[in-house]
Amino acid sequence: MNFCSHCGHAVEHRIPDGDSRERAICPSCHTVHYQNPKIIAGCLPIWGDQVLLCRRAIEPRYGYWTLPAGFMENGETVAEGGARETWEEAEANVTDLQLYTIFNIPYISQVYMLHRGLLVGGQYGVGSESLECRLFNESEIPWDDLAFPSVKKTLQHYFRDRLTGEFPIHVEDLRPRS
Repeated sequence: MNFCSHCGHAVEHRIPDGDSRERAICPSCHTVHYQNPKIIAGCLPIWGDQVLLCRRAIEPRYGYWTLPAGFMENGETVAEGGARETWEEAEANVTDLQLYTIFNIPYISQVYMLHRGLLVGGQYGVGSESLECRLFNESEIPWDDLAFPSVKKTLQHYFRDRLTGEFPIHVEDLRPRS
C-alpha cells in the first residue's frame, strides 16, 4: 500500500504505538491500515461416489483442475461463499455443506476453508471461470494436473475418510516447498 484509501495521502510504513507489526499509516489523517489474510471459501461437491472438479479458465494455474473456491465476500458466511463459488464456477447447487478442511497458508496470506457438499440432482454446467467441469471417480482424478496443494490434500482426505464414513475437520498449515 502506497496511498491512504481514506484521504489519498502517501502512507508511511512503521510500527504504530501499542502495536508490534509494521503497518501502513497515513501521516495526514492518521488512519492505520491493517492488511489481514484473505479467506478462500470453497466446496467439495459430491455426487454418489464421484466429486466435481473444474478446469480453471483463469490464472493462476490456468488449465489445471480445482475444486470450486474463491475469495469470500463481505456479508456472507463461509458456507454461503462455498455455495456461491460452486454456482459461479460450475453452475451447480450444493446442499448440506459441512466444514471439512482448513488450510493456513501464511506465505501467501490466505486461509482456505473448504466444505463437503451434496451436488443437487447431479447437475452442473460450466461457469465463466472454468474451461470445463466434470464428475470424477477416485481412479479418474487428474492428480498431476491439480491446481493447488489444498485441492490435492482435500481430495486425499476425502477418499481416505470415505473408507470409514467418518469425516472430521482437517486443519493443516501449508508451507512453500524448499
